[in-house]
Amino acid sequence: MARGEVDIPDAGQLLDFPHPRETFSLIGHKGAERAVLDAFASGKMHHAWLLTGPQGVGKATLAYRMARFLLANASPDPSEDDSLNESLDVARNHPAAKLISAGSHPDLFVLRRPWDEKTKKLKTVITVDEVRKVQGFFATHATHGGWRVVIVDAADEMNVSAANALLKVLEEPPAQAILILVSHSPGRLLPTIRSRCRKLALDALGTDEITEVLAANGYELKPQDAAAVAALAEGSAGEALALAAGGGLDLYREIEAVLGALPHPDARALHKLADALAKRGADDMWRAGTDMVLRWTARVARAAALGEPGPDIVVGEGSRMLALARAAGADHWAAAVAELGAHFARGEALNMDRKQVFMNAVFRLQAIARGKAA
Repeated sequence: MARGEVDIPDAGQLLDFPHPRETFSLIGHKGAERAVLDAFASGKMHHAWLLTGPQGVGKATLAYRMARFLLANASPDPSEDDSLNESLDVARNHPAAKLISAGSHPDLFVLRRPWDEKTKKLKTVITVDEVRKVQGFFATHATHGGWRVVIVDAADEMNVSAANALLKVLEEPPAQAILILVSHSPGRLLPTIRSRCRKLALDALGTDEITEVLAANGYELKPQDAAAVAALAEGSAGEALALAAGGGLDLYREIEAVLGALPHPDARALHKLADALAKRGADDMWRAGTDMVLRWTARVARAAALGEPGPDIVVGEGSRMLALARAAGADHWAAAVAELGAHFARGEALNMDRKQVFMNAVFRLQAIARGKAA
């Protein structure tokens, strides 16, 4: 998003939940915020910050909090106001905050995948032409006489030419300018980009933090259900909200009831589940269901590799996973994750019958559970 482009679909938008630029609180990650405040207080803010961690843990929200704080405090000298050392909070009615929420702050540039007018979709990568806009943005003076901020969301999506162009900006940063790079997979970035950034690693959220996120967005779950959602979301606030909004926990329980009974699943339950997932017009449910099959398989693979299961999402799930893990071993279950991922992708690409695609996936897992992995 650049200035005024709020209406363009944003890959960072989660369902109907507030966009990170409109989210004024960040649950967890106090250490990361403290690091930013300490750097600001020292008067030596690094010109580039790399925010890493699992997708959905709050990296973009922190990026906008940093931008909002800097743009609300034009002076880089915090000694003028000791309260600036306490929090990155900025009031919603602050002029800078209102402009950022509207996507129209002249001193903030958000670098992201551009909109393709021909396909009416976001492009698959951030292009070099978009990075050149950053260079033009930094060539001008700050409108409000303070900081100029660029958020790159997500930096992993830059193609090679775009990454090299951004590297030139990082090598010769302008005065009082900050680049904030959001990265889900920092290993995909150029080593020279990583080396020029100060890294802030955001960890997966704990059950209590996920529960707080859910409650803040109107989902008051029973403690056991909140713990199950946290485990299924693997510490991702965004994933937890998507699960709560879409009934994902109930769907996972249905899937586990079938897969946990391998190698002898209940035939009636299997066909009922396959029919529900393959139902016409149930695209979101199909995507969620196939993703959960992959997650379940990955959890069995981890149980096989570690010799112990993760936390139960369904009561008794861990012991069932250990029994299945012993049937084939970690290598076969790990290979099944990649194999089934390709199987589901191929089914979509070839527009194959979804029920049969799902049934074949379960049959493959059944073979592994029987110790016939080959």
